[in-house]
Formats: sequence, C-alpha cells, structure tokens
Amino acid sequence: MLLSVTMLPPALISLVYRDGGGLPFLLGFLWCIFTGFAAWYPHRNEKTDLKSREGFLIVVLFWLVLASFSAIPFILLEQPNLSTADAFFESFSGLTTTGATILTHIDDLPHAVLWYRQQLQWLGGMGIIVLAVAVLPMLGIGGMQLYRAETPGPVKDSKMTPRIADTAKHLWYIYLGLTVACALAYWLAGMSGFDAICHAFSTIAIGGFSTHDASIGYFNSPAINLVCVIFLLIAGVNFALHYAAVQSRSLKSYIFDPEFKVFIGIQVVLTLICFTVLINTGTYQDADHALDQALFQSVSISTTAGFATTSFSEWPTLLPMLLIFSSFIGGCAGSTGGGMKVVRVTLLYLQGLRELNKLVHPRAIFSIKLGRKVLPDKVVEAVWGFFSAYAAVFVICMLLLLATGMDDITAFTAVAACINNLGPGLGEVAANFSSINDTSKWVLIMAMLFGRLEIFTLLVLFTPAFWRS
Repeated sequence: MLLSVTMLPPALISLVYRDGGGLPFLLGFLWCIFTGFAAWYPHRNEKTDLKSREGFLIVVLFWLVLASFSAIPFILLEQPNLSTADAFFESFSGLTTTGATILTHIDDLPHAVLWYRQQLQWLGGMGIIVLAVAVLPMLGIGGMQLYRAETPGPVKDSKMTPRIADTAKHLWYIYLGLTVACALAYWLAGMSGFDAICHAFSTIAIGGFSTHDASIGYFNSPAINLVCVIFLLIAGVNFALHYAAVQSRSLKSYIFDPEFKVFIGIQVVLTLICFTVLINTGTYQDADHALDQALFQSVSISTTAGFATTSFSEWPTLLPMLLIFSSFIGGCAGSTGGGMKVVRVTLLYLQGLRELNKLVHPRAIFSIKLGRKVLPDKVVEAVWGFFSAYAAVFVICMLLLLATGMDDITAFTAVAACINNLGPGLGEVAANFSSINDTSKWVLIMAMLFGRLEIFTLLVLFTPAFWRS
C-alpha cells in the first residue's frame, strides 16, 4: 500500500510534460493499493513482536515483493514495450540500486518513465526497510529485527539513538538532506531542474541510472562531474558518521574512523593509477582532461555507482579490469554503496597479516584492531564466513551464465556488476544488458538480490534449520 503511493509522482510528471506514459503508473497504483489492502485488512488487529527469523523473512520478501510489484508499470508500458523478464530486470536493478539496464534510446523515453527509474533507485538506496522500521512500531510491531537484517556491514547491533525508530528517522533526514543538496549542486552546475533531481536520486543512492544514454557524459561538464564525485564520496561513507558529525558539529568522527581513511585512500590510489596509465598510453593528451576522467571513473566504479562520462571499457585493458575488481570492495558499511564493504576487506587484510605473524611467532598472541578497538574473534570469523559465501554465490552465478552460452569476460563482469550492485560490465554488457538472453537476466536478478541483501540474509532462507519450528 505504501509502494502504491510512489507510482503517483510519475503519473503527475506525465501530465506536466504531456508526453504520454502516465496510464501504466495509475494502473500500477490501483493494483498495488488493492492487493496491499486485501492482504492487510484481515490481519489489521494483529499485534506481536518479531523474532529474528521473521525479521529475515520479511526483509527478503520486502525486496522480492516490492521489486516485483514495481515491475508492473514497466510491463504495462507501450513505449518501450518490455518483456516480463526485461520489466523485472529493470525493476530489480532499480530498487537494488544496481543500475544495470536493458533499455536503449533512454533520451527518447517519456519523462514519467525516466522519473520512475530514478525514483526506484532513491527508494532502494537507504533501504525501504529502514523507512518501514520507522512505521512498524506505530503498528505495534517491533522493528529491531528488520533493521539488523537490512543494515549493511559486519557490526549491526549498534544504534545511533536509543529507539530504533528514531535511528531510521535520522537516517532518512540525512538521506533527504543530502538529496536536496545534491540536486541544487547539479542545477547550479548547469543541469535542468528535471535532470538535477533525477540524477540526485541516483547519485545519493549510488545507483547509476541516468536520464540519458550517455549518462553523465551527456552534459560534457567538468563541474557536473566534480559534483557527482563529491556526492558519491559522501554517499559512500557510513551514514552513522554523518549523523555523528551533524550531532557533534565536528569532523572528528571522520578523521578518527579507520574505515573512512581506508575508503579515501583507495579512491586516491585508484585515481593516481588511472591518471598515470591514461597519460603514459596517450589515451588523453590533456592532463586536466585525463585527471577529470580518471577521478570520475575511479570514484564512480569503485563506489559501485556505475555512472559514465566515457566508455571506460575502451581504456587500456589494465584499467577496466582494475576498476571492476575495485567494485568488489565498494563503499563503507552503513552506506548506500554495494560490494563487500571497505571494513570487511580491511579485516580480511588484517587477518592475513595476523596469520603471517603467527608463522613467524607461533606462541605469540595477536589481536586484530580496527583503529584502537580490539575486535572479538567472532567478528573476524563472520567476515571470513561472508567472504566464502560471497565467493561461492559468485562462482555459481558465473557458471550458470557460462552454461547459457555467454563468453567468459561477459559472464564474469556481468555477475560482478550485479552482485556488487555496480551496473556496467565488460564485453556484451559494457553499455547495457539488452543483448543477453532471458535465462541470464533471471540469474542476474538473483545476483542483485544476493548483493543487496548481503548474501547471508537471503542465504539463510535456504537452510533447513531456518524452517524448523
């Protein structure tokens, strides 16, 4: 029922621009609100507290059901005319903030469709569940289990405020404030009002959808590129740090956070590598232009946004593969970015160092510290468990794509683009995913869900123990 309301703005946009495309969203609104009402009304008086098992199940069903119902307008559209697989792919890609698209000639689409795609990413960015956490307590249903299942990152028990509903509200206030600031910055940099709002939606969500086939490259503006980079970096940082900075009115929370420092360090190193290679290979003769492109693509791909100002797949082979691999790291825990998260990769690195030190000093006791905090072994074990599950899901999805006849480069990068919620890949999926078969699209939809739900949240549903009473 809440989702149905989100289909009204595209219908209004259609009326404003008078370019058609509004009717499918009105029909989608009616379909969602009546289905939702029919499911809710018989159980309107139920009041109970959720257990962890119900929390995990509801989180998964939220993404499955809401993304499926979000596909209704795409199915009903006459222009473009999408198959069921294409409609679901676009919907899931939007809501999971993956940014992979099967659409071509995006510039010619009705404004209602353009707005809806960007809006889907914005809603999925912080997670519809976090919004639900602020609402569910009012219905007499506890929300902590939902929050713990949804929030990305290895440490999920900490809350910024005593009540979980307050936490969700503060997250959304910050999210909304950053969206408004980003839209204004885009507009001042030269975008139209419509483009500024739409790209602010997908930038703060680290989604990657654009209202143009050429993505950010359509505007050919270093100022717009810089605005995009700045807000992608902001959105790629743990939102708890933003909250702490707002509350204390100080930047100390950023300065002393080890994950933040590693995150910024990764961006600097990637930019320097790309800039050096682009200059040395003569890809760009002008140093300023090379720096602009290197900075933009490095931040866009490594934060898993997937915006483009040029076809980075045509760069020297080292750089496309380097950037694709950087998306496996992704943003910080508690951000809207995808990937394994910076803190997990940092812990894997520290654990590797500890094992090497143990080889040299077998009797010594080494602890893993994140900043000044000593982490318990159960956190490190959870990270290794996540990494192994991540690798297993990745390999299975890639083998399934290879079984459909897809070439190896396309299969590898397509799975990487979807499980990391990145968007663009290499080979057949460098520009869009329209040329791959329907079976491959359904496999990649599952990869998007696994990536968005941090593997375990979805994987736990496949264990027999979960279903035992």
